[in-house]
Amino acid sequence: MSSDAMITHFVGAAAVVIVVAHVSGWVARLLRQPVIVGQLVAGIALGPTLLGTLAPEVSRQLFPSEIDPMLNALSQLALVVFLFGVGYELDLSILRQRARTVVTVSLAAFLVPMAAGACVALLFQEELVRLGAPAGMPLSAVLFLGVALSITAVPVLAAILRQNGLAGTLPGVIAMAAAGLIDVMGWSVLIGALLEAGDHSGLHWAGRLALVVLFTAAMLLGARPLLRRLLWRRHLDASYKLAVLVGFACASAWVTSALGLHVIFGALLAGAVVPRGEGGMLEPELVRPLNDVAGLLLPFFFVISGAKVAVGSLDTSALVVLLLVTALGVLAKVGSGMGAARLCGVGRDDARTIGVLLSARGLTELIALNAGLQAGLIAGPLFTVFVLMALATTIATQPLLALVRWLASRPGREPDGDAGEGSRERAGPVPTSVPGSP
Repeated sequence: MSSDAMITHFVGAAAVVIVVAHVSGWVARLLRQPVIVGQLVAGIALGPTLLGTLAPEVSRQLFPSEIDPMLNALSQLALVVFLFGVGYELDLSILRQRARTVVTVSLAAFLVPMAAGACVALLFQEELVRLGAPAGMPLSAVLFLGVALSITAVPVLAAILRQNGLAGTLPGVIAMAAAGLIDVMGWSVLIGALLEAGDHSGLHWAGRLALVVLFTAAMLLGARPLLRRLLWRRHLDASYKLAVLVGFACASAWVTSALGLHVIFGALLAGAVVPRGEGGMLEPELVRPLNDVAGLLLPFFFVISGAKVAVGSLDTSALVVLLLVTALGVLAKVGSGMGAARLCGVGRDDARTIGVLLSARGLTELIALNAGLQAGLIAGPLFTVFVLMALATTIATQPLLALVRWLASRPGREPDGDAGEGSRERAGPVPTSVPGSP
């Protein structure tokens, strides 16, 4: 295919991806689901699961293999912009207000699902290897499958909080802060798994780990003051500042990718070290365009992910594994989050709400799964199983919240015993919205 023909195909495919994904996101919002649920469903539908099965010739014409590198490159750029924004907006300052509760909830809601995932990896090793786990189930694969069950999606959670009027309430604030800590722990373990599994740059994993630590230290100690001096102490046009920062995020992502990690880690780190305004406030002229760009480009990531999902390839045993990991993912998250909140004195209804909120995985899970796919820690039907698990647990959050509300409003029900931390009072501001979570 000539370069002109490739560009023609790519532009046509881009038009389809953008329109279908955003229409699907609009439908999801009407169904009181996060927008990314609809966009993920659209990505799966445009892959072999639906379009490739019902109209294979149309699928080949619309998405010829020659444009795959272009779509993949655009999807990676979307991830860099999106996660740069997530890192910039990640706010753990609430720890100063309710540190004990947040830390306890986050540790429980991370370690219990992590242990459950690791046990599943070890107990069902042969079946998981048959579905796409690496042979011999190395430590890196066990850690990865544990992380896959323990992640909570901060962007999706922010959308669910606003959608249900929970932003600023006690359960909403605790869940958001705990989710931020859970993601920090999850990404840290995932870094270890990828370093142990990878062979990039010809270095032993310990050598790459040392380089990662040095790079992280340089970013934390050197990049922030340098950026403040270059960009914040001068009256610069917002578009110029944004362009420099996105370039900075891409450079950071390039370094972590060269060190054998995924671009996502460099993008997150870049966002975390960007200076904030006075009092730690985020700058709207940075947040708004990051939201817009990420929202426009993320559908390409969903299409790339959807192209690797083949629901028709799941046999009976794969469906059993899907039911198992979905049920385990929900029960481990809800149970551990709720139990830890109760131990810290949070009221029964608020504790239930916190547990349910932490069960949403969504986009963050999908990003981790793609990182594992590239590292060879997951493949084939097993990748499909975990993508569907992420979709199912996210969709289940809304009806589970409705169930919690119904349990709280039953006639003759005894009042909640805790009036302190468990009250439904407003608990201060929740972090502002993040890219991709309208």
